[in-house]
Amino acid sequence: MVIFESLIVFAVIIFIIISLYKEIVGPGLTFILAVIVLGLFKVLSPAEILSGFANEQIAVILMLLLLGDIYRQTSVLDIFFDKMFKSAKSIRHFTARVMFVIAPLSAFLNNTPLVALMMPYIHNWSKRNNVSVAKILLPLSFAAILGGCITLIGTSTNLIVNGLLMNQEIIPDHPPLEMFDFVYVGLPMTIIGIVYMLFIGQKLIPDRLSKLEKFPSLKRKYIVEAKIIKKSHLIGLSIIDTGIKNFEGLELFEIIRKNVPIENFSDNFILHENDILLFNSDSDSIADLLSSKPGIVIPSVGMFAKKQYTEVVEIVISHNSTMIGKSVGEENFRAKYDATVLAVHRNGEKLSGKIGNIIVRAGDALLLLAGNNFTTLAKNTHDFYSISKIKEIRRLGFARTAFLIAGTIFTILLSALGVISLFNGLVILITISVLLKIANPKELSKSIDYDLALIIALSLALGTAMMKTGVAKLIAEAIITIFEPLGGIGILSGIYLITTFLAAFITNKAAVALIFPISLTTAVNLDMNPIPFILVVSYAAAANFMTPIGYQTNLMIYGPGGYKFKDFLKVGIPLTFIYMIVTVLILNFVYC
Repeated sequence: MVIFESLIVFAVIIFIIISLYKEIVGPGLTFILAVIVLGLFKVLSPAEILSGFANEQIAVILMLLLLGDIYRQTSVLDIFFDKMFKSAKSIRHFTARVMFVIAPLSAFLNNTPLVALMMPYIHNWSKRNNVSVAKILLPLSFAAILGGCITLIGTSTNLIVNGLLMNQEIIPDHPPLEMFDFVYVGLPMTIIGIVYMLFIGQKLIPDRLSKLEKFPSLKRKYIVEAKIIKKSHLIGLSIIDTGIKNFEGLELFEIIRKNVPIENFSDNFILHENDILLFNSDSDSIADLLSSKPGIVIPSVGMFAKKQYTEVVEIVISHNSTMIGKSVGEENFRAKYDATVLAVHRNGEKLSGKIGNIIVRAGDALLLLAGNNFTTLAKNTHDFYSISKIKEIRRLGFARTAFLIAGTIFTILLSALGVISLFNGLVILITISVLLKIANPKELSKSIDYDLALIIALSLALGTAMMKTGVAKLIAEAIITIFEPLGGIGILSGIYLITTFLAAFITNKAAVALIFPISLTTAVNLDMNPIPFILVVSYAAAANFMTPIGYQTNLMIYGPGGYKFKDFLKVGIPLTFIYMIVTVLILNFVYC
């Protein structure tokens, strides 16, 4: 019966790998089908299948993504990150900065919150620079993983290995690992890994575009007016040098200087203070323009820029509207509706000139920046119909901004020091954020990635099946038996391979628990220094690049990056083998 159950588990593993790689069905449905088979053949009980949904790590990952969404809605970190990254002119330069910042921080801080905080900024930077976010999120996750392997506290996997070492009886009274025992491999591999991602890995990542990006005609094009502000860094630069042409969704078609329109201008045209730039743009890009502030402003915004809460909404002028025949400037949106017009769209007609001078027609679509009272004031109007809300913009003020940032820092530090669990800390932080109206509970509920939770929970059930049937132990012992005749380097390589494979499918913690005693016993039987056999398990489990389910940060970027399972295999397998070779050679040189 045990042999039959083991064969079922092997078949399910093969199905999962093929289905995810070939994209036969979606990731969520793949794991559902796999677990259904394990349940039908009674390999897993219903309780074992559902136990993963009670896993604390699932809730932690989801709450970190929610926290990142709060930062995205409030744009709190944009100013800080802009100062750090704004001089990056290319995707490789930007990615390098991100990786070299995140990796050392991950050596001493929990890397999942770091990734959660960086994701919204990377998403916005990618949109502004017309770059696929998939090209940057995977390097972000890998940098966090690489940096976490530099110190004892860099990743929970290292701490678990140290805990197992202190509690084992195979080598009585063996001293625990020290903080920087991991530096010999972790530091050089962080540098090698970053170089690999910048020059090889990033090229292997395909562009992952949203449906609207694949079909740009589905986006309504508006005319939007922007002004070069005083002391703008764009003053005195040519159009080509400003990078304006690289702003996604913004197509510059006219410049107004001292009320004189200029349509025929070259890329070498020099911009002056107070120049008016007219763009054709989609609604999302205009909404991003409000918060990114790249040296230009939308003049009509005015005092709305200081409101704590505004939203970008899209309206259409009705056929019996009293606005028809009047200019946008004459129709006092600010007084009537607590709103201001950002942009105008008219089907089949090219608009030009200042927004305020455009004569309103029936069917015109207007993009508004609206305040708190807009919904109430516009409720009974027949002048226009509200189509959609594009974006919420929250300006928290100093006190609430300070709380959000300080609360996040304290939550991370207290969890790292063991004063409070990261789960409890995040629950408290998010709850207070809702009570202080930093976050909108309705918007937060929409941000929960239920598919991600399903994948994590069911992958834990698969790990339970592999452990319960002995499949994991069978694979481990077989690999070590094969590599044992090759000596110390061969055995370390075998331990690394089986640990990293199991960590990719049964979680790194379970892989460590299974392989650690086998590895330590092997060192004793061969009368070899146990330290490399201890460390190799930790590196192999923590440096997990091959699958999205192998590490928390990979799971976090899986959906937002639009990745497919084979993207991780394509980029992660070469890096895994590089990491294995460097690890085994350094450990053999230092300790053997």
